Amino acid sequence: MSRSDRILVAAGGAAIVLAAVAVVILLAPATAPASAPTTEPGVGLLVGTPSAASPAASDQPPPSGATIFVDVEGAVAEPGIRELPSGSRVADAIAAAGGYASDADLEAAATAINLAQPLSDGEQVRVPRIGETQPGPAASAPAVAGDGDSGGGGSGGGGTTGLVDLNTATPEELEALPGIGPVTVQKIVAARQEQPFASLQDAVDRGVIHRGQLEDIQGVATAG
Repeated sequence: MSRSDRILVAAGGAAIVLAAVAVVILLAPATAPASAPTTEPGVGLLVGTPSAASPAASDQPPPSGATIFVDVEGAVAEPGIRELPSGSRVADAIAAAGGYASDADLEAAATAINLAQPLSDGEQVRVPRIGETQPGPAASAPAVAGDGDSGGGGSGGGGTTGLVDLNTATPEELEALPGIGPVTVQKIVAARQEQPFASLQDAVDRGVIHRGQLEDIQGVATAG
């Protein structure tokens, strides 16, 4: 082999080596990015994690106001127990029960119910219906001079005994009793419409009056 042939062979070998190096360089960047994306999903999950846990910051309890429960019965659209804000009045309870029903006796209601009366927890509001017997003055109310009965000076609701009968006395006569206020009068009127009292103790047992009120009215009131 001549000197010129050996130069050509050496040049050809060098060219092959350079081509191989070039191929390696070109192929190397293509494999590197393949591993890069493997870290990106992890980064995305970590970023999203705090937002998923963020509701823990809203663990504060919602504010709640004081409420009372009132039993609304009689001639209302939706009778039953209603939950009302503390400080509500009788008108609010009737409105919460859907308002007056078509058979409500509005004239009797205007007499027996004080719409502006504040309510207490556990109280009952009863709207009278048309045709229900409403309490009125007893026939023996007027005291006639010379009448042989010595009890004529008492309240008319008590008849000849001089005692106020919880079953027949007017709201005014009931409110005149010691320890009896407008709220208790309303309870008495509503309860006796459902069922007359068998005795003063019956009124206590039914939760219409309490023990202290019973002691106040003993001797001036009766029932049954």
